[in-house]
Amino acid sequence: MSVAIIGAGQAAAQLIDSLRRRGHAGAITLVGDEGFPYQRPPLSKKYLAGELGLDRLQLRQPSYFDEQRVELRLGRRATAIDRHAKQVQLVGGATLDYEHLIIATGSHPRRLKMPGADLAGVHYLRSSSDADHLRTEVHVGQRAVIIGGGYIGLEVAATLRQLGMEVTVLEMADRVMNRVVAEPVSRYYEREHASHGVKIELGVGVLALQGDTNGRVCAVETNRGAIAANLVVVGIGVLPTDELAQNAGLACDNGIVVDEYCRTSDQAIFAIGDCSNHPSAHYGRRVRLESVDNAFEQANTVATNITGTPTKHDRVPWFWSDQYHHKLLIVGLADGHDQAILRGDQANHSFSVCYLRDGEFIAIDTVNMAKDQMAARKLIASRMRPDPNKLADISIALKDCG
Repeated sequence: MSVAIIGAGQAAAQLIDSLRRRGHAGAITLVGDEGFPYQRPPLSKKYLAGELGLDRLQLRQPSYFDEQRVELRLGRRATAIDRHAKQVQLVGGATLDYEHLIIATGSHPRRLKMPGADLAGVHYLRSSSDADHLRTEVHVGQRAVIIGGGYIGLEVAATLRQLGMEVTVLEMADRVMNRVVAEPVSRYYEREHASHGVKIELGVGVLALQGDTNGRVCAVETNRGAIAANLVVVGIGVLPTDELAQNAGLACDNGIVVDEYCRTSDQAIFAIGDCSNHPSAHYGRRVRLESVDNAFEQANTVATNITGTPTKHDRVPWFWSDQYHHKLLIVGLADGHDQAILRGDQANHSFSVCYLRDGEFIAIDTVNMAKDQMAARKLIASRMRPDPNKLADISIALKDCG
């Protein structure tokens, strides 16, 4: 049976590998508007810093796709899905037949909507070309303003600071990464960035971007006044790239709606990765996850379903962020927690925050705590009900806190 994949990222690369490993011998076609699949997480870190080239980010060598008999349609954009004819239309008028279609189109940056948003020197970071463009404008001693204090904003802030720029981060909430980590973790990273010379302004509303006579951004206007800028990086979240699915009449709601098998409302079409909204049996609600781990695991799920083994997708997700020499790892989803317990001493740059809901261990934030995060994956999946007093005692191993 022929398989067509729209989107050439982490999910697509893993799907190809899983299909072939599970014995799928049919045709596989990969459509993507960039080049060969590559890792995106390093774009804000080592790639932006010039420490890694694009060849080091590639998920598979070009020869791999020949060996696996994958037809490549790279640098081509899919424009429409004809569900009745089971065809994908591409830019230029070409069509592609399929028996199984997998949409793995990922996500795209949320754009600023304010005066000056289209000025030169305003950057978003999603692709290697975005990072290349940004790097050409990095100059020691010049001023960078980052709008948004989430993962991307803080990672870019750390990298630009290491490259010698003066960096200011503007966050509208009262702490950085406020949607994804506990307050102790936010405050820790605020202090770490400050110790490296990054200025973080919290509770700030951005009103407009100001330009010079050449049409280039020169300042960010906020509710506290204007901040000079030689460049601006916007990191205010991402949106699912689901326009193809919507136009094809597939159910969409904060992403492409799929069932527990990663199938869309059309049984011949699956959706995986950042663009998919799937049910989590573990957490009892629908989620759309922006993580490499989720893309990887959903790809495996779809491969098993296509090759004849009905498999439900239900995994405890995990996420990470590298800033300076600190590794933040998050396991699980903390939404709805009623207790957060600190383990360890932040002064030692190694600690965790455990989240409980009705006594159940549902998530953990770890900073430079590899043992805790590794143990937490199994404990959260098994719905452990730990002793809160033991959790707070760093001398007790996490696995022994039951």
